[in-house]
Amino acid sequence: MSPRKQIKSTNPHLIELIRLLRKKAREDNAPTWKDIAERLSKTRQRRAEVNISRLNRYTKENDQVVIPGKILGAGLIDHPVTVAAFAFSESAREKILRAKGKCISIPDLIKINPRGTNVRMLG
Repeated sequence: MSPRKQIKSTNPHLIELIRLLRKKAREDNAPTWKDIAERLSKTRQRRAEVNISRLNRYTKENDQVVIPGKILGAGLIDHPVTVAAFAFSESAREKILRAKGKCISIPDLIKINPRGTNVRMLG
């Protein structure tokens, strides 16, 4: 078993989210949440930043997507998706909602889908 990565952040919300993801990964035997926790524990410069155009390119209608970082507003989206991310830019949130999609937090996605099945990860 590999040693657990050190959490480098001082953001209390991020630290709590990483702990929640690791706990749910153990409890529900969900490797998706463990992977997301490891990606979020990276430094801010190494965390994912995904544009709307990439979200549009790699998803289909009604997909559930998790971004272990921030979603940015460059590009257009033409179909509804449920997006969970650590952070959203204001323009990204507007474009997702305009396409009849949903912007939710990662803990909300964990409540909806505890095992993390059929969740796409971009970043």
